[in-house]
Amino acid sequence: MTDASFSDAAEQPLRLMAHGADDLPVLSALVQDGVARVGDIAWMKGRRRAALFLNRCRWEDEADAKAQGRPFERVRAVLLVEHVTAVRASGIDPADVERIVSVLSLGWTATSADPEDPSGTLHIALAGGADLAIDAEYLDLRLEDVTRPYAANSGKAPRHDVD
Repeated sequence: MTDASFSDAAEQPLRLMAHGADDLPVLSALVQDGVARVGDIAWMKGRRRAALFLNRCRWEDEADAKAQGRPFERVRAVLLVEHVTAVRASGIDPADVERIVSVLSLGWTATSADPEDPSGTLHIALAGGADLAIDAEYLDLRLEDVTRPYAANSGKAPRHDVD
């Protein structure tokens, strides 16, 4: 038996969940460099849900795109956070709905050291020092692709040169 690989998904949309901090690094890697308008971030207080609609890089397809000499792809996806009790933003004006933000990473901070208390805060780090902090009763996060992949405008994967 062999391990699963990214290519196993082929053109299938991703539908992944995170129910604990150990699950979060995979989702964080998949949304890295995703871009969204501030207007595509929503807190549905009555439904206790927060959502971020973004253009996600298809990191899982990067090697195949390079090998086949075709453009790098993006896909529209939604990041859903359930059981939300509060949402805070720093470095973002919610009224600036056309501003583009870029996701750097996802992180989870537990509210308490008590293992019986699963509550905490999901941190969505954004480029430029901005941050979304989403308090939740427990980590219940879904990432779902909602469109077919399309060629990224640049045709290339984002690069992060480090000096």
